[in-house]
Parts: sequence; structure tokens; C-alpha cells
Amino acid sequence: MNLKNQIDSHQHFWKYDPKVHSWMTADMKIIQRDFLPQDLKPLLDKSGIHGCVAVQASQTEAENDFLLSLSHENDFIEGIVGWVDLQSKDISGRLEFYAGHPKIKGFRHVILDEPYFDFMLQLSFLKGISKLYEFGFTYDILIYPKHLPNAFTLAKSFPNQLFVIDHLAKPNINEHEIGNWNRDLKKIASLENVHCKISGMVTEADWYNWKPENFTPYLETALEAFGVGRLMYGSDWPVCTLSSSFENTYGIAKGFFSKLSENEQEQFFGGNATSFYQLNKG
Repeated sequence: MNLKNQIDSHQHFWKYDPKVHSWMTADMKIIQRDFLPQDLKPLLDKSGIHGCVAVQASQTEAENDFLLSLSHENDFIEGIVGWVDLQSKDISGRLEFYAGHPKIKGFRHVILDEPYFDFMLQLSFLKGISKLYEFGFTYDILIYPKHLPNAFTLAKSFPNQLFVIDHLAKPNINEHEIGNWNRDLKKIASLENVHCKISGMVTEADWYNWKPENFTPYLETALEAFGVGRLMYGSDWPVCTLSSSFENTYGIAKGFFSKLSENEQEQFFGGNATSFYQLNKG
């Protein structure tokens, strides 16, 4: 089945710098190099994917400048999820500035790396989140399963704000843990303003010994919880290459969602991301 207008809703670019990309641990040597648009474009073309959303890989506004420059040179980069200091006293000013750059669709903070567990519920952070809707920005939630209850509180507090959970909240697929994650994912999915990315699964499994069926219980939960209308596909390239090729990562989703109608598959593989990130604007 040749699906139309497919979008990879979650991938990264970087010029590797060990200080900037300190999150890349010693076991991640294969991604400790540059990954740029010319590396991704042939992979997208081979899978019939026509565009992508580039997501921040370091928490600086210089990252936004870098991704914007790449998007200006490469039309297939249709949107950017950048970073901004949501706790800044000048957050409105910064958001107004980025509203003048239509390729920037939303923002993300690496909450899962914050030592303070309730980081996302701090008043200073909530104030920043409260400003996003005014400027039409989305917010990507990057967390572990233990953070899902806090994410529920966050998303419920701002019912008009669009949120998307990255990587299904990174369930522990390697240890086949599903109980609490299943419960909490379904709870947050009850909020209509929350969406979810089918991404990042292969790096939560056994990197060298996973099988496609290892992901089935997690995919079934996500589909049941969000329905096809609030799910979107993301490769998490090049991070996915720690455990899988781009093609095999895409194949996991293709295999599972092949049971859906063509229209539903087109929603999942492109339509939902296009709508969520307003990729047809800018």
C-alpha cells in the first residue's frame, strides 16, 4: 500500500560535540558523530516518507538556530520542535520572537533528566506552559512512565494546549513492564488535548535481541488508549540506530498498523502530525 503524505514526526540532527551532547553515554558510540539532512533524506525516500519534524537534541536556543538553518536549506524538514527556557521571566518575549519563525511549531524540555521529580509542576514552569497557546505552539512531553501522573496534572491544567507524549513515555520494554504504564497512559489519554508518538520503542527494548512481537502489547495499549486519531509515527532517527535500522524501525509500525484501513494508516503515518504541528503553515 502506497500511503500519501507520510511524515516522520520525530527525528534529530546534530553536529556531534561531546560537551553539548553529554547525554550520549559510552555505549552510544555509533551515534557519536554528525547526523545531517543529507544522511536522512535517502532513508525517508526509500520508505516513501516525504517530510519530517526535527526535534531538539540539546537545550539551548542555539539549537533552534541550527535547526532553522537546516530547514531553510532542506524543504523536507517541515517543522521544528525547539527549546526555550519556559521558566524565563521574558518567556512571552521569546515566544513572540519564535512566532516569527513559522518552521518552529513547538517546544520540548528534557524533563526526564531533571533531578527534581516535580519539575513540570513548578509554578515557574507552569507559567511558561500557559503562554504557549497564545502563540500557537505545541509542547512535546519527554518523560519516563513514573512521570505520567504529573503529566496528567499538567495537561489537565491547560485543556486548550496541545501536548504530545514522546516515545510512549519510554516504557521498560526490555523488562516487559507494562502494568503501571498501561494504567497511567490510559488515564492521560482520556484528555483530548494529549496525543502520543509511536517512537523510541527500539531503544527501550533489548538493543540486540528484540523481536517485533515484543512491541505488540505496547502498541495495542497506545492504539486502544488514544485511537488512531491521536497517534503519530516517529523514527527517533538517528537514536534508533543504537538498536535498529531506520527501515526496520519503520517496519515495526508498518506491520502493526497494516490491519487498519488505508485512511487510518494515512492519518497515523502523516495526517495527524500534519494537523498537530500545522505543517501546511510555514
